Amino acid sequence: MKLKFLFFITALICFNNIHAQQCDKVFVTGKVIDSLRPQAFYNLMVINKRTGQGVFGQPNGTFATYLLNNDTIILSVKEYESVYFVVKADSNCQYKVAIPIYHLAKQLREVVVRPLKSLEQIKEERSSLSLRETRMVTGIEMMQSPITALYQVFSKKERNKRWIAEQQYKDNQRKVVQELLRLYVANDIINLTEDEFDDFISFLNINEEFLKTATEMELITFIQDKYEHFIGVK
Repeated sequence: MKLKFLFFITALICFNNIHAQQCDKVFVTGKVIDSLRPQAFYNLMVINKRTGQGVFGQPNGTFATYLLNNDTIILSVKEYESVYFVVKADSNCQYKVAIPIYHLAKQLREVVVRPLKSLEQIKEERSSLSLRETRMVTGIEMMQSPITALYQVFSKKERNKRWIAEQQYKDNQRKVVQELLRLYVANDIINLTEDEFDDFISFLNINEEFLKTATEMELITFIQDKYEHFIGVK
């Protein structure tokens, strides 16, 4: 009896497989499911990998189409991982499927949070701007030490030291102006992104003495005026 039952089951499976292979087309119905965030799927697409063609599904996540047995199907939904499945026809030349889908992991842009400095802090930094001393001999010192003076004029090492000091001074100037711009942006005085700061600072070409000695109102007026021109030519 047991052997007869096994024979029957085997025969039934073979019959279904043969019948499925004889299906000209398979009616495929299915549904994508997001159990974490139930929502409408207005951009669900069912793509046949063999033909490269696709059809749109319904907003509720269901889809229906005719395909061939053993076709590989890709379910594509914006912001979700793509899902693959293979069509396997049943005895009625149909295939039903319910497939869970998962949101793509989002890579957020790195955000650097910088504490805003007060006007008083920036004012102190403006006032303290100075070119680092590079121990140059000048005036009467040149007469007292002509060898040292000649060494400074012709020495590559000394020229490099002066160049480095000048670059550090310019860099400090830019940093002070950057802090001013951040404060002005935070208070809606100007409207710039952090990426635009460098271009705007170059456009400002602010005089170093003015930066050190100007009042807050003079700075705001100067930078607002330059900002309007900067936006106008951008």
